[in-house]
Amino acid sequence: VQLQASGGGLVQAGGSLRLSCAASGSIFSIGAMAWYRQAPGKQRELVATITSGGSTNYADSVKGRFTISRDNAKNTVYLQMNSLKPEDTAVYSCNADVLTRDRSFSHYWGQGTLVTVSA
Repeated sequence: VQLQASGGGLVQAGGSLRLSCAASGSIFSIGAMAWYRQAPGKQRELVATITSGGSTNYADSVKGRFTISRDNAKNTVYLQMNSLKPEDTAVYSCNADVLTRDRSFSHYWGQGTLVTVSA
């Protein structure tokens, strides 16, 4: 199973970006999916989570600005980021709880995608 994240880039403060993370491989089903971020010199923090049923949770720092969603048919999770601030600058990574076709369950991480917000 692989998770491929995309959509990062450079944006001015107040702008928007949409991140995508697509899972591929021997997938039977995907449970919870999430986005994390790690800013330079800081610990990784949880940004948002979404269950297989669509329930969501957000870090207080992004509530009202970021929206997590998923397309179960495409095994993809998205993060719509609006009203971006310089403090949102970080490497964003996705993860997912995956049940594979051989009925093994594991927690998978995608590679990070860099988001840079200029003042």
